[in-house]
Amino acid sequence: MTVFNFSAGPAVLPVPVLLKAQSELLNYQGSGQSVLELSHRSDLFETILHETESLLRELMDIPDEYRVLFLQGGATLQFSMLPLNLATNRQMVDFIDTGSWSQKAIKDAQAYATTRILASSASDGYRSIPVEAVTSDADYLHITWNNTLEGTTYTKAPQVGVPLVADFSSSILSEPIDIRQFDVIYAGAQKNLGSAGMTLVIIKDELLQRTPQSSGSYLRYDTHAKHHSLYNTPPTYSIYLTKLVLEWIKEQGFETVVQRNRQQAAALYTYLDQSTLFSNAVAISDRSRMNIPFSTGQVDLDTQFLKFAERNQLVNLKGHRSVGGMRASLYNAMPNSGVDALLSVLHRFEQGER
Repeated sequence: MTVFNFSAGPAVLPVPVLLKAQSELLNYQGSGQSVLELSHRSDLFETILHETESLLRELMDIPDEYRVLFLQGGATLQFSMLPLNLATNRQMVDFIDTGSWSQKAIKDAQAYATTRILASSASDGYRSIPVEAVTSDADYLHITWNNTLEGTTYTKAPQVGVPLVADFSSSILSEPIDIRQFDVIYAGAQKNLGSAGMTLVIIKDELLQRTPQSSGSYLRYDTHAKHHSLYNTPPTYSIYLTKLVLEWIKEQGFETVVQRNRQQAAALYTYLDQSTLFSNAVAISDRSRMNIPFSTGQVDLDTQFLKFAERNQLVNLKGHRSVGGMRASLYNAMPNSGVDALLSVLHRFEQGER
């Protein structure tokens, strides 16, 4: 059975990637071994690691003065690693609060530093990105670029005089960004990069000097940079799948992927804005192209729609439990046919089909 998977993560992967992984599962490049079995110290795996980083640097135009790290622990571990490594001058971290993941990052940082919220969209239920200008004298300013639960996104980076750290977990490689506007970018892999188990960290070289000597070795960015992400056994298969995804993006053409993302999101928002049953409550200027929440405004009717969608092979459309309603995650691997199918099901349900 073929379904269209709108999960916020782990998310849909490109079919060509899955097929290639399947074809190489038992015998990678004539080695007689699966990538799952390769030693992380082997030439074969070190080549995978090198090629993955090279592809990332090419597709994202990452400058030489930034290190690329492949870590474990999910993006959530970065909520602790960041203050542990970087909040070492004033022991102060500033945040712009745009929703649930900002709140989680703030809570974890409080164990290591004083935290301040410079701006927040809590007053409107996190339906927008704060517009007020901010200034900071903290060790760094942290933002969540795309808010997976609430369906909002930044469109330009805040200009501050301190290092800018951004969580790009749900929008990495979905749009062109200027890496130089950020000092640290991090992202869990399970949305646009590959499978769960790997976290990407892109960090400016000069920040590696901040880590105190008292920190445990594994929680130090400089440790992983010095050992080229091979200090311990890395998430080998997740890195391999990320390489395949990056190869797929390069073959498609990054601009082609970006344009498809824009067209898919525009089609869904156009329908929602014209609908008399479904609606999206996010401020138009701050709407995410990756995660689009919507609702009928009635819990029972939302439940009926979710069941109707599943009967029509559209899965994982249920909104996060803290938000409710529905949410369509349109990551890079979502085919146009998936969005077309969703639009058809929305229309049929609105016309009374149950």
